[in-house]
Amino acid sequence: MMYDQSRAQQPPDKKSGLAGRRTPGPEPLLPSDERDKLAHRLQHALNTFADSPREALEEAETALDEVTAQLMSTLAERRRVLHETWQDQDPGTQPDELRHALREYREITQRLLRL
Repeated sequence: MMYDQSRAQQPPDKKSGLAGRRTPGPEPLLPSDERDKLAHRLQHALNTFADSPREALEEAETALDEVTAQLMSTLAERRRVLHETWQDQDPGTQPDELRHALREYREITQRLLRL
């Protein structure tokens, strides 16, 4: 391996190469405060099961219902926005713009398939 003088002279906080070009990961499907609140409710249900099993199951079911509803709402909104980005474009839209929309569809679908 050869010595790279320009890289060696870069300040330590400057990222170079692929590390400097990384984009953050995908946006969470649910906001972190909502995820935390629902996870706390589920944990509460788990912790109270021994003392009151029916109430714990009802709380767990409600938490699942809320997660499902919020997830469906978030996905519907993302789909609507994404659809608008390409549907109303003129027929001369550049393939790169359409490719970006296709990548977004792929990313969301693959995330759901990994659940």
